[in-house]
Order: sequence, then C-alpha cells, then structure tokens
Amino acid sequence: MSYYLTLEPLGTTITVESGQTLLDAALRQGIYIPHACGHGLCGTCKVQVCDGEVDHGAANPFALMDMEREEGKTLACCATLQSDATIEADIEDEPDARIIPVRDFVATVARIVPLTPTIKAFYLRLDQPISYQAGQYVQVQIPGLRPEAGQSRAFSIANAPDADGSAWEIEVNVRLVPGGAGTTWLHESLSEGDTLQLSGPYGRFFVRHSAHQPMIFMAGGSGLSSPRAMIHELLASGCDQPITLVYGQRSRAELYYDEEFRALAQQHPHFTYIPAISGDSDGSGNSNSGDANGQGPDSWDGARGFVHEAALAHFGGNFAGHKAYLCGPPLMVEACIATLMQGRLFERDIYTEKFFSATDAQGVRSPLFKRV
Repeated sequence: MSYYLTLEPLGTTITVESGQTLLDAALRQGIYIPHACGHGLCGTCKVQVCDGEVDHGAANPFALMDMEREEGKTLACCATLQSDATIEADIEDEPDARIIPVRDFVATVARIVPLTPTIKAFYLRLDQPISYQAGQYVQVQIPGLRPEAGQSRAFSIANAPDADGSAWEIEVNVRLVPGGAGTTWLHESLSEGDTLQLSGPYGRFFVRHSAHQPMIFMAGGSGLSSPRAMIHELLASGCDQPITLVYGQRSRAELYYDEEFRALAQQHPHFTYIPAISGDSDGSGNSNSGDANGQGPDSWDGARGFVHEAALAHFGGNFAGHKAYLCGPPLMVEACIATLMQGRLFERDIYTEKFFSATDAQGVRSPLFKRV
C-alpha cells in the first residue's frame, strides 16, 4: 500500500510506501529535507503536517514535545503516513547542490587499514557506482543492532569522487566509540571480503563552488573524512582560492593523514595545513615524556590547543570574507561557530556536519545557529 505526500513550498507530490519514513521517501526521489541524527533524537528534521494523518514512530519526546505533536508537527526521519498528506518543510534552494536520489548498495570490504590506535579506514567496493558530492555521507547497516538504537550508522565518504562525480570504491574512517555497538562491531567483527548493505548519498555538506571565496575547513577527531574529500576535489579541479585546513586531535598518535596534508601544502602554495594537539603529543599523560625517536610531547612544534583556538591564532581573530566548513563532534562545532561569528563571519557563510551519537543528539543545539 502507498500514499501520496505533497511537499511545500515545492508543491511536489511523491509516493510513500507503507512503513516508509517521510525523510527516506523524499531523499530517494532527490528532495532534501534538513536532518541530522536520523533516529528521531535531535529534531532537525521537524516538519509541519498541513493535512493528513501520520504516525510519529519512535520520535524522542524531547525532540518532538507533546505540545508540538498537538500543533501538527512531526519528525520526518521516523514519521510514516496513515493517509495521503501534505507537509511543509524548511527546504532551501542550494545552487551548488546536485540532485542525487538516495540508492541502496551492496559493498564488499576490499581493505581495512588502521590509521590510528582508535580509527580504521574501511575501503568498500560497491556493486554499482555511487554518485555523490565530496562531503556527503552514507548510512551503513550494522547487523545485530537493537531496533530502538537504529539499524544503521552514518559515515562520511573520505575520498573525492572521480571526474564524472561517482566512484566504484569509497573509503570511510571509523573511530571506535567506547561502548558503541556499531563501531565496536565494525572494528572487531568485520573482515576483508565481508559484505555490507549501505545507502546514500546523504547530507548537504559540500563545497559552495559558486561563491568563489577563500575557504576554512575545521575538523576534529574522525571528522576529517569530509574535509579530506572536499579538499582533494578542490585541488584536483584547479581551484585557486586560498584553502586552510585546521585539524585537531588530542594526541599526535591520533593525527591521521598528517603526512598527506603536509605534502599537499608543499605542492599547493594556496593550501595551508594547521594541525593542532589539545593534549599530550603521545597521549601518555606525561608532559615531559619523550622517546628515542623524538616523538614525545617536546618534539611537537605545531599548534597546541583546540581547533577553534588554533584557527583564532592563525587568522588573528578575523575570518571575514571566507566560507567555513566545520566537521566533528558537536562541542567542537559549537566552539568553532562561536569563534567564527565573533570574528566577523556570519551564519550564511558557515556550514556544518556534526557527528551525533545517541547521547550527543539529545543535547541542546546552539540557539544562534540553524545550519546542520
């Protein structure tokens, strides 16, 4: 059984299958509704039901309050139709966005490469090429997860697409989250040659090429994946605008793709790379420790502190005239937003991709900023 869903302000009507979420139906027909966690936890995909009946599904009561339900609001990521309906969503026109319907793929694990003590790169060979924009992500199905926790996890694509905008093989970088069922399974149970189900592409995180402005990329943890793909795409396309990457980790051991970005900075004078360490260089907790190869904390001569602090020092507190792309844990993104806005960069020039765990998603988003 299926229903018709009309999306305003587009005036577009699509077909939604029984049990299919409003968000999934829209994305699979190339219509983007803003969203983040995908599991009814953060409220980013909240829409107004103008006509018809919906089942709210597993919407968290903090993300969709009783008062909002009574007003006809619902969360597109977990709501299903009970009749033909009309909804109004916050759909923005993005001139640089490619219209790419979400599709399903079967992926074979070609390689697994440890990048740091807690992060692994998984190279996934697909059964058909995936079209995407550098910066977007895929949803990977994780066997055995509890339904209430969601059956999939989102991972940014770490490699840029080929010249035709697609790729047969994608790289995803996965950080082992303590107590995280999904990342633990990927790190400890997945082997080369195994197959996975995934879907994509998702997200509105991509380079705004039409702006023709200098760019700042700010990343933390495994949030380097999207900026890496975007920067590689920019450099390969011959972009001549100044590009700056500020990337932070707690220790030098966790600073992955460091040599790659240092080499890119040597090859491209308009690309600046600023790695920053917020803890001890070796992660040992001993500020005076060092080893025979000079790899202890005292050997680190780069920036120290958090990503927003390193960016503040490099730019002297003035970010005006740039486009900024932020990717990493919610607390890092919030700190970077505040620093950029205090440095004369406005919301319209800041784009974010937060990494939400179930715990993160229940946190309060910045009241000063709506882009996710």
